[in-house]
Amino acid sequence: MYAVIATGGKQRRVQVNRRYQIERIGTALDDHVVFDSVLLLHDGQTAHIGTSMVKGATVVATVVDHARGPKIRIIKMRRRKHSMTRTGHRQQYTWIRVTDFQVEGQSILKEAAPETQSK
Repeated sequence: MYAVIATGGKQRRVQVNRRYQIERIGTALDDHVVFDSVLLLHDGQTAHIGTSMVKGATVVATVVDHARGPKIRIIKMRRRKHSMTRTGHRQQYTWIRVTDFQVEGQSILKEAAPETQSK
């Protein structure tokens, strides 16, 4: 069971109980985030593909951590001009853990849970 969501100008394939690094979102740690821009939702047997978005589908996640990426150094040198510019950039990221897939406010994981449980 997986879904494809759009966040931060990018598309990401997500599964339940896995961690993902996305563009920084302004949410406190351990808060729930709801992604309602779901492009595809595959429930095990069928794939629900939206023309733009899947209507009524959401992905619920928990914010695990906020971090920063590696520093990128940018140097622009103009030859024969004795001129150079140095700048740097560090991208900010948010780590999330996907907890639930919902359609019309109802979790679709509860339907699949009895099949995956072992006795």
